[in-house]
Amino acid sequence: MPYALAILEVKDCAEWKAAYDIEEGVALRKASGMKSYQIFNSDDNPNQIVHLSQWDNMDDARKFLQSEELKKANEQSGVLKMYGVYFLEEIEGKSI
Repeated sequence: MPYALAILEVKDCAEWKAAYDIEEGVALRKASGMKSYQIFNSDDNPNQIVHLSQWDNMDDARKFLQSEELKKANEQSGVLKMYGVYFLEEIEGKSI
């Protein structure tokens, strides 16, 4: 299963999350092939975000996460810095 992990710094987590949740963004992510996501923030810096998303396929993930449309949305939502985006294939997942 393909995943993407993005680590970013935002101006304000609550403002960023409100922008993330707008209807147009949800529709865009869905149409781009995102299946699900989890959002985390650092316990010592609430404005450092870790975003893990599951995708239909890796090509869709790369296309969306490297798109000009996402870069523009990031600027508008208060993203200050992208530390990195990692494209991952799940090897194994278990509950214990």
